[in-house]
Amino acid sequence: MAGNSQRRGATRKDGSKKGQTVGSGGQRRRGLEGKGATPRAEERTYHPAAKRAKAAAKAAAAGEKARSRNAGRPIAGRKDNEGPELVLGRNPVVECLRAGVPATALYVAVGTENDDRLTEAVKIAADTGISILELPRTDLDKMSTNGMHQGLALQVPPYRYAHPDDLVDRVHNSAEPALLVALDNITDPRNLGAVIRSVAAFGGQGVVIPQRRSASVTAVAWRTSAGAAARLPVARATNLTRTLKDWANKGYQIVGLDAGGDTTLDEFDGSAPTVIVVGSEGKGLSRLVRETCDSILSIPMAGPVESLNASVAAGVVLAEVSRQRRH
Repeated sequence: MAGNSQRRGATRKDGSKKGQTVGSGGQRRRGLEGKGATPRAEERTYHPAAKRAKAAAKAAAAGEKARSRNAGRPIAGRKDNEGPELVLGRNPVVECLRAGVPATALYVAVGTENDDRLTEAVKIAADTGISILELPRTDLDKMSTNGMHQGLALQVPPYRYAHPDDLVDRVHNSAEPALLVALDNITDPRNLGAVIRSVAAFGGQGVVIPQRRSASVTAVAWRTSAGAAARLPVARATNLTRTLKDWANKGYQIVGLDAGGDTTLDEFDGSAPTVIVVGSEGKGLSRLVRETCDSILSIPMAGPVESLNASVAAGVVLAEVSRQRRH
C-alpha cells in the first residue's frame, strides 16, 4: 500500500512532480466539441448535387440572357404564369433545333449512346450558342413526366406574344395591304404552326389567337411552322371579338371561313385589307365571332369532302388572296 501511494505521489529529487508539465492549451477540449452541421450537398463543390446546381444556374442565366436579347423583338410580352417547356426525345429535339426554336439549354444524360441525331443536336446547339449540360440519367428522369427522353432534352423558354396593336403597326410599316389571320377555337398546336407557316409564305403580317381556349405557341407549333414563328409575330387577344370589331373600325374586312358560307372563294375579292378568321374543324366559328364577320366564305369542293382541316383551309384562302394581289 505504501509503495502504491508513493508511485501516485512520486516526485523527482528536485521536488517537482513527474508527468506532463505543459498544458494542452484546450486542444483536447476543442477536439471533443461538435464541428457544427454538415454542409448541404449543394454547398460541397466536389458533390454531384453541387455540380447539378451549378449547371442549373448556368442554364437559368443562359435563359435570362436569351430573354434580354429578344426583348426588342415585335413578339414582346407574355403571360407571367408560363414557364419553360422541355422537349423530350432525339427526333423532336433535332427537329426543334433544325427549325430554329430559341432554346436555352440542351440536356444530355451521362452514358447516353451516341448516334447521328445526338451528334447533330450537340453540333447545332454548339453552333448557335445553346448551353450543353451533361447530367445523370436519374436527374433527367425526374425532369421529364414519362421518362421517355432517350437521354436528350431541350429546354425552350415561353413564347413572347405580341399585342394585337403590334400587328396593326406592322401593317402600317408594310407596303402591302393588311393580311392577318385570326384563329377561333383552334386547340391543336400543329394547326397553329401550320397556319403561321402559311401566313408567312403568302405575305401575311401576323396571326392573332384568343388568350383562352386556344392552342399556344409551344415547341410543337414552333416545329410545325418550320421556323416561321421566329419571323412572324403571333398576338394574343384578351377578347377576340372585341379585337375583330376594332380592326373592322380601322377599315379591315373581316372574313370568316365556313363550309356553309354565303360567299364562295371564286367570288371573293381579297385586294382590300383583310382579316381571315378560321374556326375549328369540329366547332367552327363561335357565335359572337361569326356575327362580327362581314362575310362568311366557303371553299368550292370538287369531290365529296365535307370540310377541310383548319390549317389547310387557311392555306387555300391565303394562296388565293396572294394570287389576286400579284395580278
